Amino acid sequence: MPKVLISDKLSPAAVEIFKNRGLDVDFKPGLDKDELLSIIGQYDGLAIRSATKVTADVLEKADNLKVVGRAGIGVDNVDIPAATAKGVIVMNTPFGNSITTAEHAISMMMALARQIPQANASTHEGKWEKSKFMGVELTAKTLGVIGCGNIGSIVCDRALGLRMKVVGYDPFLTPERAKEMGIEKVELDELFKRADIITLHTPLTDATRNIIDAAAIEKMKDGVRIVNCARGGLIVEADLKAALESGKVAGAALDVFAEEPAKENALFGLDTLIATPHLGASTSEAQENVALQVAEQMADYLLDGAITNAINVPSVSAEDAQKLGPWITLSEQLGLFAGQLTETGIEEVTIEFVGDAAELNTKPLVNSMLMGLMKPMLTDVNMVSAPAIVKERGIKVNETKKGQHGAYEGYIMLSVTTERQTRSVGGTVFGDGSPRIIQVKGIGMEAALTRDMLYVTNDDKPGFIGGLGTVLADAGINIASFNLGRVAPGGDAIALIDVDQEVCAETLKKVMALPNVKQAKALKF
Repeated sequence: MPKVLISDKLSPAAVEIFKNRGLDVDFKPGLDKDELLSIIGQYDGLAIRSATKVTADVLEKADNLKVVGRAGIGVDNVDIPAATAKGVIVMNTPFGNSITTAEHAISMMMALARQIPQANASTHEGKWEKSKFMGVELTAKTLGVIGCGNIGSIVCDRALGLRMKVVGYDPFLTPERAKEMGIEKVELDELFKRADIITLHTPLTDATRNIIDAAAIEKMKDGVRIVNCARGGLIVEADLKAALESGKVAGAALDVFAEEPAKENALFGLDTLIATPHLGASTSEAQENVALQVAEQMADYLLDGAITNAINVPSVSAEDAQKLGPWITLSEQLGLFAGQLTETGIEEVTIEFVGDAAELNTKPLVNSMLMGLMKPMLTDVNMVSAPAIVKERGIKVNETKKGQHGAYEGYIMLSVTTERQTRSVGGTVFGDGSPRIIQVKGIGMEAALTRDMLYVTNDDKPGFIGGLGTVLADAGINIASFNLGRVAPGGDAIALIDVDQEVCAETLKKVMALPNVKQAKALKF
C-alpha cells in the first residue's frame, strides 16, 4: 500500500481522500528539516503547501518517493531539477485558486473606486469626513484587463456583470475567443489609452516584467486607477509612486509587491494606495479546493499511474520514454522558436508529423510543442496544462500524419497562424539523437538550437554577412556557428546564428539598421 506524508497544513478532507482511496497517510504539519530528513525515506508521496522545503538534501534521503504534490500553483519551495534527477514527479494545482484571486481583484477595484479602506479608517477615528471621500461609479467605466487567461477571464465576466465595458490585451487571445467572452481585444497601447481602470492578470516573465512603467503610465488617461493581484514586478513601483503623487494615477490597489514579505515599501503611506499582504488565494474555499485536488492527483498517480498537472514530466509510458526523448526535446524547441517570434494573437496551430515521426506516440509531442509555444508568455505552463490553456484561448490545433517523403526519414512541421501571418518551422532528429531545425518559413537550412541564438530575416544582398559580423564583433559577441538559407539569389533569406551570449536590445537595433534587414530577434532555448 503506498504511503503518503502530509507535511503542511492541509484540509482534513485531503486526509480522508487518501484514506478512502486506500492509501496509508500520515498528517504531520510543522516538521522541521531534520525531522523531515529522518522520516522521508518511508514515503511514496509527499503533499505540501509552501512551508515545507523540498530541497536536494531531502530528495537525497527520499529513497521511495515517487511524487510531490503542491496544493497551489507556486513550486518555488521544490528543487525541480533535483526531483527530476531523482525520478520524482512534481505536481501542482494551477486552477484551484482562480475564482478566489479574481474575486479579490474585483474587491480591490471596488474598494479603490469608493475609497472604502480610507473612509473606514477615518470613520473609526470619529472624523465623519463624508465630503472627503467622493468616489466613482464602475457602471459604464472601461476596464482594461492585461492577461485574459484563467483568472483574467473570470475578472472579465464579473466586470461585465457590473455593466462595465471591458477591453483585453493578451497575445494569445483570438478575436473569436474575445467575442465569446463579450470583451474587445485590443493592443496594449490602445488599452492604456482607453481604460479607466487597469487590472493585471499575467505571469511575471521577461515579456511582462515592468509592463507598467513611467512610459506606459504616460499613455494612460489622467485619473486612471490600477489594480495588481497577479505578480510583483509587473509594475515599476517607483514610477507608480511618482504617478500617484502627481495625480496622474488617481489610485492603486496592490496585493503583490516586487519584494515580499513587503514590510517596507516606498509606496506605503500614500493616501491613494490600498495594500493587502498577498491575499489573492486566501479563502477557505480556495484552500479546500487545492487540498482536494492535490490529494486526488497524487492518489491517481500512486494507484493508477495517471499524471495530472505535472511540472517536470510528460504523460509518457516507460516503453516510449527512451524513444520519444529526443523528439520531445525537438518539439519543445520548435514551439519555443515559433513562440518567441509570435507577437500577435494566435488563431490556429497546425502540426504535421511525417515519416518515422508519424509512427510515434504524438500526444506528448503535441503537448511539448504547445508548451514551448506558450512558454515565452506563460512561464508556469507545462506539458499537461498547455493543451487546456490553448483551448481556453480559443486556439485551434490541427494534427496531421503523412508517410515519408523528401530527404528526411521523419520530421515535424509546426505552422502557427496569427491575425497577420502564418509562420512555419520544421525539424528532425538525427541518428545520434540530436534535434535539428531543417526549415523556417519554407526556407531550407540545417541548424542545432543552442542557448542563445540570433534570428535575422533579410534580402539576400552582398555585404550582409560582413555587416552583421562587424556589429556582433563591436558588441563583443562571438559567433559559434552561422546557418543560412534563402529562397533564391537576391530573394528572401534567413540567418540563424549561434552566439556565445545573449544579444542585447541595443545590438539588435544596430542589426536592424543594416541594409536589407527586415527582422532581428534574440532567441533563447
